[in-house]
Amino acid sequence: MNFLRGVMGGQAAGPQPSGAETIQKLCDRVASSTLLEDRRDAVRALKSLSKKYRMEVGTQAMDHLINILQTDRSDSEILGYALDTLYNIICNDEEEEQDESEDAVTPIPASGKNKNVSMPDEAAQKQADDLGAQFTEQFVQDPEHVTLLLALLEEFDFHVRWPGVKLLTALLKNQCVQVQGIILVSPMGVSRLMDLLADSREVIRNDGLLLLQQLTKSNAAIQKIVAFENAFERLLDIITEEGSSDGGIVVEDCLLLLVNLLKNNSSNQNFFKEGSYIQRMKPWFEVGDDNSGWSAQKVTNLHLMLQLVRVMVSPVNSPGATASCQKSMYQCGLLQQLCTILMATGVPADILTETINTVSEVIRGSQVNQDYFASVNAPSNPPRPAIVVLLMSMVNERQPFVLRCAVLYCFQCFLYKNQKGQGEIVATLLPSTIDANSISAGQLLCGGLFSVDSLSNWCAAVALAHALQDNLTQKEQLLRVQLATSLGKPPVSLLQQCTNILSQGDKIVRRGSKVQTRVGLLMLLCTWINNCPIAVTHFLHNQENVPFLTAQISENLGEDERLVQGLCALLLGICIYYNDNSLENYTKEKLKQLIEKRIGKENFVEKLGFITKHELYSRAAQKPQPVFPSPEQMLFDHEFTKLVKELEGVITKAVHKSSEDEKKEEEVKKTLEQHDNIVTQYKELIREQDAQIQELKEQVASMSSQNEQMQTTVTQQLAQIQQHKDQYNILKLKLGKENQNQSNSQGDSSQVNGLQTEELIQLREEVEELRKQHTLLQTQLHDKDALINTLRSETAEGSAGGSDNTELLKELEALRSQVESQSAEINQMKTERQELLRRAEAGSSDAVSSSGGSLDAAKMAEVESRLRDQTTETERLKEEAKSLSESRAELEQQLASATSTVAILQTEQAKLQTEVQESKKEQDDLLMLLADQDQKIHSLKQKLKDLGETVDDEDDLDARDQTDDDFEEDEDED
Repeated sequence: MNFLRGVMGGQAAGPQPSGAETIQKLCDRVASSTLLEDRRDAVRALKSLSKKYRMEVGTQAMDHLINILQTDRSDSEILGYALDTLYNIICNDEEEEQDESEDAVTPIPASGKNKNVSMPDEAAQKQADDLGAQFTEQFVQDPEHVTLLLALLEEFDFHVRWPGVKLLTALLKNQCVQVQGIILVSPMGVSRLMDLLADSREVIRNDGLLLLQQLTKSNAAIQKIVAFENAFERLLDIITEEGSSDGGIVVEDCLLLLVNLLKNNSSNQNFFKEGSYIQRMKPWFEVGDDNSGWSAQKVTNLHLMLQLVRVMVSPVNSPGATASCQKSMYQCGLLQQLCTILMATGVPADILTETINTVSEVIRGSQVNQDYFASVNAPSNPPRPAIVVLLMSMVNERQPFVLRCAVLYCFQCFLYKNQKGQGEIVATLLPSTIDANSISAGQLLCGGLFSVDSLSNWCAAVALAHALQDNLTQKEQLLRVQLATSLGKPPVSLLQQCTNILSQGDKIVRRGSKVQTRVGLLMLLCTWINNCPIAVTHFLHNQENVPFLTAQISENLGEDERLVQGLCALLLGICIYYNDNSLENYTKEKLKQLIEKRIGKENFVEKLGFITKHELYSRAAQKPQPVFPSPEQMLFDHEFTKLVKELEGVITKAVHKSSEDEKKEEEVKKTLEQHDNIVTQYKELIREQDAQIQELKEQVASMSSQNEQMQTTVTQQLAQIQQHKDQYNILKLKLGKENQNQSNSQGDSSQVNGLQTEELIQLREEVEELRKQHTLLQTQLHDKDALINTLRSETAEGSAGGSDNTELLKELEALRSQVESQSAEINQMKTERQELLRRAEAGSSDAVSSSGGSLDAAKMAEVESRLRDQTTETERLKEEAKSLSESRAELEQQLASATSTVAILQTEQAKLQTEVQESKKEQDDLLMLLADQDQKIHSLKQKLKDLGETVDDEDDLDARDQTDDDFEEDEDED
């Protein structure tokens, strides 16, 4: 303990040990001490020395500190010291090192910590960074160390959790990919880190945000896990609690984490949209009327919020996801809120610029959003459309460069895939729609196009080119635009004025001498006449244009002018490729001859290829937004790079083609067109046949299902008939036994029951007749079943006829009439039984009255008992007859259903009559073949008979089959 007091407390007498020796002794004490207090004091001493002697502590004590984390889990104090020590030796934070280091040459300012204070020696700072990376690599070499650190984060104690969060953040900063991989495979690793956001202590929660920022960098798998751990809900709640855009640094950290989770991650973007989190972003942009006080933190927060909106609708996302997010932003009112900020006053310039870029991407390619943006008016007197106000800023050279680029991007996004908007912009240039009392978009574009400011020239030319992009109608309409150049001179067309700026006039040449202006005008002309033969004709009609282009291409100019030469070559190539040969002096062939004589084909192609080799071309082709470090580098437009890529190859081929090749190509085109027409006709025929086949298949399937239903119905009817047959057999047996008992037991009372016996015999005969009729009905139903099966097979083969349906319908009608007659007979039998019962009762009463004096009481009682038995039996037979009648009624209903089903089937078969007619032709051919075959068989049989062989004729075979059938019928009757 005296040693520790010497380290931690005052100076001891005698020579002082060096820092390395002291650290070595402390490490030995940590490793060998058995008392927890001794180890705790030693670790605390290492913590105090870890910043001054970072290398020594990291080299000698790291293994001992990790061992402390593993063995002394029960003591939170020593764990906190160990974690702090590891953080000090791993962290490369310049602020922390300067705050504690005694070796720093430059002192810390009295005002406190400053992140901008740099080390006096950059080499020393680099060495410190390398030292942190070295210790980090040593720590994460064993993945169990990171897993142990994740487990320690579950400790609620502040002195353990907070330094653990800071240590893990430092590890991620130094070795991000390796630590991410360990956390990703660790069970519940990401979930433990997400729990930090729910910590009630703001320090831990805020450092947890910084940790998650490092964890989610460039790792889509971890980003998805964090998102599905309800990160969006928690982060948005924190932003709301902290005051949204008026909040502090915590809001900024939450927004940075949200950007990490959503940027270039389509899965998380879809989850964010489906979770209705876009709607929760709208209140962020509800700025008040008083916009005078914008703190730096509020500007930063709102800037990140706008970036988050842009991440959801970025042009690099899939078109479907972008369109869905754009729709949600319009429906929830977010776009309307952004437009309010756009037209508000007092908004800082950088926020206004980012808002314009955000609105641009929210409306890009969305017709509904573009229409809404076109209806937005600025709060001016008189009100002006927002598009006009923005264009005024674009062509104003006093506005900031980034703001002018943002307005150009907004105008491009407004016209992207928006033919309606393109027509409205071009219409403001036409003579019939020009309003002299108001400023229109077309007037601003023309003013910028012919301004002395080269950047305004370029922006106006590109904006006007986007109004013509992929819109042949507006290209033709723009040819009608006339400009008044000066008093006393006739007006000239806009196309001619653009070419005049490039080709002639001292004053005009001075204006167009700048490369930026000339490049903008050439891009406009190329876009204008591309895929528009009428515009090509108008361009070639000016006799000075072609000589100017050939002169520009053939000259040997400097590096800057080579780009202009390439664009002139592109413009001339478009005139060749889309030439309709309406001008005799400038047909395709003559223009190619002119190129070959004045320029040379190889030289022409070389100048044309210089466009794509320019470094600014590659930069502009990367993304739609025009982002340039300086106005001088603003030369290419993104959409124009696509046009160059599309046309370079076809123009090269068109220049090298001879007239014979073109004629052959035209012939081939005509042949291909004819071939395509034939193929199209055959395709239509095949589609019709496919539709017919599909319809027939559906009909066959419907008829098959109906046949199956009929078969099921018939099977049920057969089962019911069999049940009725069994009931009749039982009834027959009971009646026979009753008659036998009556004949054996009655002697003297034969006269009394004679009438009843005769009626019962008659009833038995009627029941027997009814049973025979039911047997006949069963046979007929079997025949019906066979006929239905035959009908189904004939339907599947498409060769059924109408006569079978008629026969089936007649048989079903006969069957139904038989069932009705049987039902009538059953009712008659019921009536006769009632009459029999009445007569039996009357006869019994008469017999008792006439023989009352001669019969004794016992015999009378026996007769009455027998009479009651007969009455009971008769009543039971009556009930059975009633149930049989009900069964008959049900059978009649089922037969009626079968009859209706057969009628439906007959209707369906009538539709197939056409198919039957077609199949008859095939059957006739088959019959012809069969006839030929029978002839051959007959001749072969005759030859066999001539040779003495025994041959069975068909008549003999039929006779044998008939004999076998008769034999089987006899057996069935027996």
